[in-house]
Amino acid sequence: MKSKDIILGVCVVVIIVIGQIFLFSANQKKDAALVQLRESKTELAQVKSQLDQLKNSSVATLSTENARLRAENQGLTQKFPQLQAENKRLREQNQKLTQQLENAHSAVQQQQEQLQQMQAESQQANTAPEPAAEQSLSLIAQLNMCINNLRQIDAAKQEWALENNKTADDIPTAQDLLPYLSNLVFPVCPSGGTYTINAVGVPPTCSVPGHVLPQ
Repeated sequence: MKSKDIILGVCVVVIIVIGQIFLFSANQKKDAALVQLRESKTELAQVKSQLDQLKNSSVATLSTENARLRAENQGLTQKFPQLQAENKRLREQNQKLTQQLENAHSAVQQQQEQLQQMQAESQQANTAPEPAAEQSLSLIAQLNMCINNLRQIDAAKQEWALENNKTADDIPTAQDLLPYLSNLVFPVCPSGGTYTINAVGVPPTCSVPGHVLPQ
């Protein structure tokens, strides 16, 4: 009887020990799970914070970019009428320069025809003129040649301005006009005068009195 009681007591003790062991192991697993859960919560909070920061940063960036684009669009909208007005002014100026160039070409052609006619009439003369008449004819010829030179210079100015987008206030040099002159040579006054090119919108002049382009 005593032997059975001892065995029963030992079994109870073994069961209690085994239960304590399982309980201890379960508590350890529970504690480990709680630690892992707290770490997961901490990581989740960090990820949420990062997402909020990223969201706020994206919203701020988009707002800044939208503001910049709106400012650029407003600037372009304000500048568009100015560009239209400038384009219209340039077209009108181009038309004016084209008309001036055509008029200058026509005037030069007429002057050349008149000069050729005068030369032909002089060659066909049967009698030599008197000295005074000859001198007068020479002065007239010099005047006509000078006026013809002035017209060529003015026509060259208009071509130069048209091809180089110049305004009426721009002043070319003699070197600038050479490509637009006959034989690439700048004209010389037959009476020894000095030519002043002047601005595109101002006719060229000669230093000899009376050598003036007709208005």
